[in-house]
Amino acid sequence: MEKLKGWNEFEIGTLLFPFEKQANENLGKHASERAYRQDSSYTASVAHWRVNKPVYNHDHCINCFNCWVFCPDASILARDDKMSGVDYVHCKGCGVCAQVCPTNPKSLIMFSDYMSEEDALTQWPTKESKAKEA
Repeated sequence: MEKLKGWNEFEIGTLLFPFEKQANENLGKHASERAYRQDSSYTASVAHWRVNKPVYNHDHCINCFNCWVFCPDASILARDDKMSGVDYVHCKGCGVCAQVCPTNPKSLIMFSDYMSEEDALTQWPTKESKAKEA
């Protein structure tokens, strides 16, 4: 398997074009079927500098896709019109997905990168009650 470039191996201000050629044709294909360049953000990983990671809890997800739309690294995985998880190879742990999640409790919460997903799910918060106005 080819070694992926790390974030510190790129020149400052580098612009990474995702496709080798035929960008318009590639956009119509699923990500796993696209012809990405070897130095694109799809093949290059910045995950090793992540401190926290988003953990996904499908029990609370309403499939609004806010996380998918706002993720700067296309690390939110979706299949058949439903969110299916997080691509930890490309996720840099910025937390945008957790911030834009509208559910109560959130379906994406940031946890330490060293915590297993199973342990994080056991620590999931319960629904917060809204204060009634008088």
